[in-house]
Amino acid sequence: MNVSAHSSIPNLRKSAFNIFQAGVAAADPYQAVRRCLIADDNQLQILLNKNSDKRTGRWNKTHLIAFGKAACPMIKAAIDTIPAHYLSGQAIAVTNYENVKPVPGVNVIGAGHPLPDDAGFNAARRCAEIAQDAKVGELVLVLVSGGGSALIPYPVDPVSLPDKIRTTDLLLASGATINQVNCVRKHLSQLKGGGLVQMIAPADCHALILSDVIGDDLSAIASGSTVPDETTFDDAIDLLKAKDIWHKVSSIVRDYLESGQQGEVKETAKPNDACFAKTSHTLIGSNTLSVKAIMKAAQEQGFDAILYGDNLCGEARDEAGKLVYFALAHLSTAGNRPIALLAGGETTVTLKGNGRGGRNQEMALAFAIQAQEQGLQGNWVFLSGGTDGRDGPTDAAGGMVDSGTIQRMLKAGVNPTELLYNNDAYTALKSSQDLLMTGATGTNVADLQILLIQPFQS
Repeated sequence: MNVSAHSSIPNLRKSAFNIFQAGVAAADPYQAVRRCLIADDNQLQILLNKNSDKRTGRWNKTHLIAFGKAACPMIKAAIDTIPAHYLSGQAIAVTNYENVKPVPGVNVIGAGHPLPDDAGFNAARRCAEIAQDAKVGELVLVLVSGGGSALIPYPVDPVSLPDKIRTTDLLLASGATINQVNCVRKHLSQLKGGGLVQMIAPADCHALILSDVIGDDLSAIASGSTVPDETTFDDAIDLLKAKDIWHKVSSIVRDYLESGQQGEVKETAKPNDACFAKTSHTLIGSNTLSVKAIMKAAQEQGFDAILYGDNLCGEARDEAGKLVYFALAHLSTAGNRPIALLAGGETTVTLKGNGRGGRNQEMALAFAIQAQEQGLQGNWVFLSGGTDGRDGPTDAAGGMVDSGTIQRMLKAGVNPTELLYNNDAYTALKSSQDLLMTGATGTNVADLQILLIQPFQS
């Protein structure tokens, strides 16, 4: 694509969306699972890493447990690859309601996300039953994707599901990172923090994991149900106190965590626990791979592609401001060629208002405001979106703003700065027709940011 083809805002918006879609496609869960499984009539081989190392077994039966936003395509890929005589007949997939799709031979269950519900609780119990049914010489193939933490809530006794939901809600509102949220969730769960592997033992376990966590810490993805947990009850309590929500969680939660702190309740599974002797993992997709895909897509569309960051974190509105300043500095030394500043990561939002939105919508709105205030020149479009198609508790994947966004908002009679202050990015972006709407994508590898700029001709 030549330079002049990028000149109009509609063309830039189309390019930004296409680049985003390339990042989502790179995290296709069905193909990722198919690449990792090799089966014939005698044995099953599982790819362990990019070096083509394999785990080979002649297991009597293979049980399938899938949970997360990509559960349906992942388990379908497993069933399409593994010969039927290997399969136990016990197969379950738990996903968020938007991603429910029928899969022959699989009990597909829709459950609540981002906050857990009773459907997820019942599904978690079924996952536990399958895990506990597995015997020596059998394999439990666990297919893990982002969102799994909320989708299979199985609170420890005597913590109730409403207690756990309230704790999760308070953590999310406090601006806690995903690792911090999971630290607490693991210590209130029977499945998380290696709990599922403890139920599977002494049978074999292998997990194929699609990462929605920046840095791909396996213990953080879906709260690490198949990997050791190095956090402690002390850590969970300290975190709740540091976020000033210790006094807000239920007394039952506080009592349970204090019992664990005093050694009266068993800790989560640790690295040296025997249950991990027959457990292995494969990372099959991640934000890193999707960032590489958007870099390639931007270059193919004629942009000078620059990696702004592959570990974007921090407060969404603060990161938006930093990106504006970076763009201004870059433009001061750049020529007239169209540029793409690209990033991947997972920002946070500390709620201070009562509006609607998510971290990507907030970042898009904050960027539009800062770009206007700082005088970002040229035609530009900024897209920030969740690869799962869902940003916070809304129907939008994020936001896609441009150099005309603020004027459209003002014309619609809304005050973008006031709405940002009230964490109401959804209302602001809806007024300017800048919500990014993709629908559920069936995958989840965190967020992607795409800033396209066509400098004015000098």
